[in-house]
Amino acid sequence: MAANFSNKPLTCANFSNLDLTNADFSNADLRYANFTGANLSGADFKGANLSDANLSGANLSGADLENADFENANLSGANLSGADCTYTYFVKADLSGANLSNTDLENADFTQADLSGADLENADLENAKLLDANLSGADIDRV
Repeated sequence: MAANFSNKPLTCANFSNLDLTNADFSNADLRYANFTGANLSGADFKGANLSDANLSGANLSGADLENADFENANLSGANLSGADCTYTYFVKADLSGANLSNTDLENADFTQADLSGADLENADLENAKLLDANLSGADIDRV
């Protein structure tokens, strides 16, 4: 049975290196939370607030991140392959070296985000906002 943190106030919580596969964090307040190296594959973060959270090196493959707020979050080296990031807010987020291949990024906001060295192969960037985003060294083949 997957953990259920839906609608919980979890500001500054430490989930680093935990296996939280398929956990439910929908609409949770996760500002400043630490998910460094955590396994969050298949997790539900729909509508969650993860602003200023640290998710560096986390596995978010196949996660539902729709309408989540990652403003100023650290997602460097994170694996978001196959995740649903529609309408997700990545403003000023660090996604350097992140794996965003085969990810649905439709209508996502990457304003001033760092996507340097990110893998965006086969990502759906339809209507995504990339204003002042850093895409240096990003793999944007077959986008």
